[in-house]
Amino acid sequence: MGRKPNVSEPTRWASLILLLIGLVSCSMIYMFVILVLRPSVPENDSNVESLALAESDENGEKWVNGVKSGGATGGLCCKGIDNLELWGAAVKWGTDFKFNSSGECCKACKAMCTGNDGPCLCDTWVFCGNKQACGNKFGECWLKKQKDILVPEKQDVGNKVMWTSGVVFGRGEGIVGLETEHGTLHIKLFPDCSPLSVKYILELLAVRHCAGCHFYRAESRGQSWDAKGKHIEDASFGPPFALVQGTLDAQGMTFNKIPSEYCPTIRRGSVAWVGSGPEFFISLANHEEWKNSYTVFGSVLPEDLMIAEKIAQLPKKSDVWNNINVSVLENPVPLRIQRMKISVS
Repeated sequence: MGRKPNVSEPTRWASLILLLIGLVSCSMIYMFVILVLRPSVPENDSNVESLALAESDENGEKWVNGVKSGGATGGLCCKGIDNLELWGAAVKWGTDFKFNSSGECCKACKAMCTGNDGPCLCDTWVFCGNKQACGNKFGECWLKKQKDILVPEKQDVGNKVMWTSGVVFGRGEGIVGLETEHGTLHIKLFPDCSPLSVKYILELLAVRHCAGCHFYRAESRGQSWDAKGKHIEDASFGPPFALVQGTLDAQGMTFNKIPSEYCPTIRRGSVAWVGSGPEFFISLANHEEWKNSYTVFGSVLPEDLMIAEKIAQLPKKSDVWNNINVSVLENPVPLRIQRMKISVS
């Protein structure tokens, strides 16, 4: 449970503190950033952390609000989950379809899910990449089609499983809704970039509730970012930090920390974890200054960003987390996850 910083030690430590400050003076800016990124909170709250300060798209792809133009996310972003074998109707048999890496297998599936020729012919790939465990199956790439891509069928999972599997969402697919009293935020998920994160979201979707999930912090763009999320020249980088922050820690579910996955520039609409989750945030602005600090697992559809902006305008109270001023909602906003389908012309 996060706590506010403790009161400083007695003055008898003053000389030692001054010495330490002198030794680390060259890293003061770095320490300030850490304080902004990882503040503690009161004991009666969940383990929430402050956000402030990440950078450029590592893939060099053209993205609009975090979504690659033309359909599924990706480019060089093509990841799966180890020790997982997904089932489904085979559209390419691995015995006759082999590659040297899981990335190549993933890209082969994506090539059948461009969004240019109707529905995706492939939405699941399964690759055997462990030479010792796979034996003569090494390199096999099975391309499959799920009955319901939001509920991919598992054949086996665990350390003894030699397969790596991933899913691909086409246009209008892989969209979930965060339903609040102020409207529903439609979020396009990125399973090819942050598969473990998306796996958790799909697990939440499967239990059909998100009791305990809510937004608790909201900060507007203030005078630092314009309506399109672009930073205004010579303006500060916060506070306020242009975000809506909450938790996806659902009651009755066990949450396992999610390792760092896809950490691009935080853009207006990006949905990312705070640390290893389950705290998360939706960015209301472009934050090039944050330097690849957060795992992005989705993006709010542009037309729904006004709902997040509305939440950011709700009554708030000031708080201080590790000497950083933050704005906490007077009344947390409950949310629940529901499946969505967007019609694509």
